[in-house]
Amino acid sequence: MAGYQYEAVEIESGRARSGVIEADSAKLARSKLREQGLIGLEISPLSGDGTSNKFRFARSLPAVQLSLFTRQFAVLLEAGLTIEQSLNALIEQAEAPAMRQILAAIRGDILAGQPLARALENHKGAFPEIYRTLIAAGEQTGKLGQVLLRLADYLEARHALRQKIGLALIYPAIISLVAVIVVLALLTYVVPQVVNVFHDTKQVLPFLTRALLWTSSSLQAYGIYGAILLAGGGYTLQKLLHIPAYRLRFDAWTLRLPLIGKLIRGMNTARFASTMAILVGSGVPLLHALSAGAGVVSNLPMRSAVEEAARKVREGGSLSRAIQQSKAFPPLFVHLIASGEASGKLEHMLDRAATQQTQELETRAAVITGLFEPLLILVMGVVVLLIVLAILLPIFEMNQLVH
Repeated sequence: MAGYQYEAVEIESGRARSGVIEADSAKLARSKLREQGLIGLEISPLSGDGTSNKFRFARSLPAVQLSLFTRQFAVLLEAGLTIEQSLNALIEQAEAPAMRQILAAIRGDILAGQPLARALENHKGAFPEIYRTLIAAGEQTGKLGQVLLRLADYLEARHALRQKIGLALIYPAIISLVAVIVVLALLTYVVPQVVNVFHDTKQVLPFLTRALLWTSSSLQAYGIYGAILLAGGGYTLQKLLHIPAYRLRFDAWTLRLPLIGKLIRGMNTARFASTMAILVGSGVPLLHALSAGAGVVSNLPMRSAVEEAARKVREGGSLSRAIQQSKAFPPLFVHLIASGEASGKLEHMLDRAATQQTQELETRAAVITGLFEPLLILVMGVVVLLIVLAILLPIFEMNQLVH
């Protein structure tokens, strides 16, 4: 049974309606719409990836939309509905056309006899590897509803952490942008008009004033070229970071940066720990969990450490020793894993490690932003002081000559 994207109007009220309907043909889809009191204006078949010829959409889903869908899906399954009934309800509930189309395509695969995890494989952009792995584990253990609830908690916690860090960095970023704009405006417009008055006096200007004038004239003459060069450098760097060798070196360098390196290490450790906790707790084998967990680690040296740890575990080594040898993760994280392996409570200790790393990450982000703000104010004060001194020094010298 195929899915069709439709645009229709209600027969009684004349209000416009749009959505997805399943039928064996476009003719039967129009008949179903008439039975629902709708007149079909335009019907487009959905392709295999859940898109229609008329309605195209991004293959990925926003984090908020994915976590909301997961939570609703889990609640419906825990209430006793079947997967098909749950998807029907979610299709009606979904407001975004992209989500409705994806769910309709998944429902069609389910009706064709495919398991849910296999149906999600057709939409890898919308459902990441960890998501599909957990769904497969839930289907195999018969605890799909419980797994979805844990997955919803995981997605919501990950999104909340990302929001906290993003909000903590927004204010310093805005202050930095305003500071740069103010300084550029002073150097390119205000300073030349004020200081050029002293040229008519034929006096020798102080070094600070001459340096300021040189900086101002250089910005006016070559500022556009500097901006182009900066943009070109940023574009080149972005392209180089798509090359694995350069990306590996860059990520290794960021880990060595003061403050920022620990923040990046903590972010990846928290993400990896929470992912492993939910995978192991859902009954996913450790090797498979490590393979999926490596995918959520964005820093390449740390991801390579996870992949190397998986290889050593496959050869019979312990997870804690394999991770310890890489020296890519914090020592406390390694000790918690070792404790979990020794006590047989690896899931619990991974969950505790994720909580500890998340709290430490939030603290570090607060410390960095707390240090950055006064440092930025200090730098701005020094720059403004130099500009003011460069303007006032010639005035002081003129007053001395007059007296």
